[in-house]
This record gives sequence, C-alpha cells and structure tokens, in this order.
Amino acid sequence: MLRPGSLPASLLAFVLSSHLASAFYLPGITPTNYKIGDLMPLTVNHLTPSQSARDAQIRSVFSFDYYHHAFHFCQPEGGAKDVSESLGSIIFGDRIKTSPFQLQMGVNVTGCQAVCDEVEFEPRDAKFVNRRITQGFNMNWLIDGLPAAQRYLDPNTNTEFYQPGFALGNMVDEKPQLNNHYNIVIDYHQVRKDQYRVVGILVEPASLGQSKRTGTGDDFTATCGTDAPMVLEEKLTTHVTWTYSVYWRPSATSFATRWDKYLHVYDPKIHWFSLVNSAVIVFFLIGMVSTILIRTLKKDIKRYNRLDQLGLDDLSGGNEEDGVVEDSGWKLVHGDVFRAPRHSLALAVLVGNGAQLFMMAGCTIAFAVVGFLSPSNRGSLATVMILLYTFLGSIGGYTSSRVYKNFNGTKWKQLFILTPAALPALVFGVFFLLNLFIWARGSSGAVPFTTMLVILGMWFVITVPLSILGSWLGFKQAQLPPPVRTNQIPRQIPPSTGYLRPLPSMLLVGILPFGAIFVELYFIMSSLWSNRIYYMFGFLFLSYGLLIVTSAAVTILMIYFLLCAENYHWQWRAFASSGASAGYVFAYSLLYWARMLSFSSFTGGLLYLSYSALLSFLWFVMSGTIGFFACWLFVHRIYASLKID
Repeated sequence: MLRPGSLPASLLAFVLSSHLASAFYLPGITPTNYKIGDLMPLTVNHLTPSQSARDAQIRSVFSFDYYHHAFHFCQPEGGAKDVSESLGSIIFGDRIKTSPFQLQMGVNVTGCQAVCDEVEFEPRDAKFVNRRITQGFNMNWLIDGLPAAQRYLDPNTNTEFYQPGFALGNMVDEKPQLNNHYNIVIDYHQVRKDQYRVVGILVEPASLGQSKRTGTGDDFTATCGTDAPMVLEEKLTTHVTWTYSVYWRPSATSFATRWDKYLHVYDPKIHWFSLVNSAVIVFFLIGMVSTILIRTLKKDIKRYNRLDQLGLDDLSGGNEEDGVVEDSGWKLVHGDVFRAPRHSLALAVLVGNGAQLFMMAGCTIAFAVVGFLSPSNRGSLATVMILLYTFLGSIGGYTSSRVYKNFNGTKWKQLFILTPAALPALVFGVFFLLNLFIWARGSSGAVPFTTMLVILGMWFVITVPLSILGSWLGFKQAQLPPPVRTNQIPRQIPPSTGYLRPLPSMLLVGILPFGAIFVELYFIMSSLWSNRIYYMFGFLFLSYGLLIVTSAAVTILMIYFLLCAENYHWQWRAFASSGASAGYVFAYSLLYWARMLSFSSFTGGLLYLSYSALLSFLWFVMSGTIGFFACWLFVHRIYASLKID
C-alpha cells in the first residue's frame, strides 16, 4: 500500500509492489497423481452466457443447470449426483454434478464414442436450445479441478491463453448449429515413473449432423457424419447423438503453473498506465493537503494563539493585514465544530457498517495478494468475504458505539439493534427478492433456500452477538473529550455558495477516488457478468490503496474549505462527499450495460440494475466511512492545536 508521507517512499512502494501484479498464487489443492489407465472423473457445471456470436455482447444474466430437461444431455447410470461445493461457489451459481463420460489416464479414444443412446429434441426444446445458442451460452466441464477451455490468441501481445468454457453451439449464416461432438484434449505432466498429473484441458466442439450410434448393449461406438451440421428443427422432432473423443498429450507445464494459461492479463500496459495516472493524482492531492497543514494551518494557529495571549478575543476586529477574517474562518466555528450532527444514530450505524465492510475488503484483498485465494478453490473469494464479514461484526459494533458516544447519543438500545441488523437486512431483502425473479426463470443461478437459511444462521448466531459485544465494549469505554468546548447556542451558518453546496461538493469529491479505480472496475465487472476468472489482485491491491489515500485527501480538502466558510456541519458532508464516488460507480455500470450488455428480457435488465445499485450502495457506505474518519482526525488535530480558554 502506498504511504502518503513522501514521494520517494511512494515510488519505492510501486517498484517493490510491481511483482504483486503478476500471476502469483498458491496451487490451492493437493496434487492428484494418476497411473496409466486410472479412471478420471469428468464433472459438469451449469451453462453460462458469454459474448454473443452476433454482436460480441452479453445477452443474458441467467445460467441453466447442465441437466436442464431441454438440453437432453446424457446422464450417468442411476442419475447425476451433486458434487460438494463451497458456500461462495453456490451463491455464485455453480451447480457441479457427475457425468457419464469415461476417461482413463493416457488412454486415447479416437474417432467417435457415443455417450448414450440417441435423444430426441421436441420443437419446444429445440427452440429453447437455439435461443441459448443465439445468446452465446457456454458449457462448463471440470477435470481434476481444471475447467475445460478453448484456445484463444491475444491480438495485442500475440500470446496464447485458455478461456474457460466452450460453445454450446455456433451461429452460421444467422442459423444456430448445435455442437454434439467434443474433441477433448488433455495435457499431462509426468512427475516420476508411472506418475502423471493433469495440467491442461481443451475442448474443441463440433456440429456433426449425421452422427449415429452403432452397436448394441454397452458398445457405445458411433459413426461421425461430417456432411452436414446438427441443426435443431423448431417444427419437427430432431434426433441427436452425443459423441466425444479423447486425446492425451505430454506437457512440460508443472502442476504449480498449470493455471498460468487460464489467468491471462488483457493488455497489462493499461493497468500500469492507470495506476501511474492515479498515483500522480494522489501525489498532487497529498501536496495540497500538506500545503494546507504545514503552511496555512500553522500560520493560522500561530496567529490565533498570539492573539489569544494578547487578549484579543474579538477576532473579527483584528488587523486586516493579518488576513484573519478572510483566510481563517475555520477558527470562528470552534465552539460548534464538535456539536452532534442531526440524525446521529443513522450516521453512527452507517459508519460502523462501513468500517466492517472496509476491514472485510482489505483482509480479502490481502489474502488474495499473497495467494491464499487460488482459482483452484472454486468460490473461495466469495466464501472468505462472507466469513470475514460475519466474524468482523465486533468491529462494526465497536466503531458505531464509539462514534455514537462522541455524538452524546442516548438511544443505545436502537444502536445495539440497528448496527448488526439494518444494512444486512436491506442487502438480504433485496437479494431475496431478486432471487425470486431468478427462480421464476428456471435458472440454476437461484440460490437454494437451504443456503439462505445457512447465511441467516451465520448472521444470527455469529454476527449479531459479536456486534452487540463490540457495541457494549464501546459503550463501556470513556468518551474522548473534544479539544474545545461546545457553545450552548448554535452559531448561525452563512448560506453556502458555489462548489460548497452539498451536490456540487459531492460531485467534485467523488470523481477523484473513482478515477483511481475505474480501469480495474472494468475487469471486475467483466468477471461478474462475463464469467471470466479475476485474479489480478496485485493491481487491485494498489488500486485499493490509492482509493483510500485519494478519498481521505480530497475529503479533507473539501471539509477545510467548508469550515473556512463557517459551516460546522462537517460530519454528514464528509461521509456523503467521500461516498459520492459510488454515484460514478453506478453511472459506469450503466455505461458498461450500454457497451457490453444487451439483455433480451425485462427481468435481465432489472436484475442488472438492482445488483448494480446494491453494490454501489455498499460502496457508498464503505468509501464514506473512509472520508468520515479522515476528516475526524483532521478536525481533532487542527482544533487541538489552538489555545482557547
């Protein structure tokens, strides 16, 4: 993380942190060694939308179970069985199940091998599948923890990489063609004699309309006809035979680096340019804040202290050459600056939850940077975030209690209840309603009811008691005395003008923190909505540090100007101004929708807007907390330097 202390130190941090942006991670799972002929299970996951073949846009937000009745994929004998998954994996829609594919280490299956008997697609099912092909849906398989992928070439760097998932079908001359044959290419690495490990999986799908199964009983051989593609008729019943072939090839890739081809950085120069640009903004802001603190404030403080020693209490009658009235209006509100704000309970609850979100995000990024959140552990990122938020409830309770006590609050019972309940209840309520829309569409992305009960149980059993404990500890501690006394009668506040009005100040303050992270935000949104693997946590770590420093510095500047204008209502203004970057995040999500997404249903757009608004609100709470505490320290610092009787 960048240190705001000095320019050389920040540059040194950039140099030393540059290796964090590379693909460093721990393997995450224990390697499995196979011998020639050992059975290797192939598991299947849900079908997910990707960029459409028509216009390279994502046209759906819904995923579907692999064994959805309309797809007619072959099932293993006795039916498909669920594979155990983590909590985060389930929430993000993974539905991993067993499959009938029989793969053996090192044993090639040439030609065509039938997976099961011939299946029939009724017109209704054919229409459903053709629509999924038009929307660019991908199939997702897993072998030894690695996703089956397709090979791509980066045109910018001319490097080869693997993209998880492979096409359900293709659009040829505006007509959908179903891929019913799969060439499975598996890379293996020899560890020692007769010991092998899987290090790569490619699937090359093909549409073969003349494929027929031959043989009887368990002899599932087939003939692959290449004369015509497989086209599902939407007015007649279509017969389809699912076939596959397997090819094994040796590879020099080790198990520890087998994810490198999957974790591809798209144009890393953009990342570095963005970070350098953001760093320049941060250095500029730090220079401005330092100028205020070192030059302006020191002069003001010395002047005030000198006037107080001379007994000149009426500062408004001072010598105009000293510039007291013009330059140092912040001292005039010393008797009101620590007055409790309106709706102090709500502000304390938001700040407490913001501190909890801030710690959760920071710890998650730190774990990811050092490699503990490997992509081998599916859903580990979401699982760690949920667990951290659950066990950091004491941080939220303690923070809200301490802030509320400094506001001289009296509604302690409401604080103890609202801190662990208000924000989680809002998030869970919105999530539950949106989950009903997903369930109504028959999508596998709907979170099971039992999983929701587990989340509720974790919140009620762990988060609520920890939050109440933290609030009780904060309540028991003595209140920190303010540096100056608060007057009994509030001072009249002059009307704000120009950029000091609430909305203009929020727009000005919010744009700079957003500028520190907007490039990384694109890759995060692509990971959420395009089903890509996000792993560039080194860049995210640096961007998070820039976000903290930028939010703190620019909010301090705004509050300093606000105090100079004799407006002492800084608490809510600091929180709202620093959190205003969330408005730009939401605006960026709308721009991302216009450029990258094209939903074909009202429900898809509603889900996207609702989730974007929810995430933007959580961003508002977290970033607002950063600005609030930065200004809290700033205000206490400058008024503690004054000598006032």
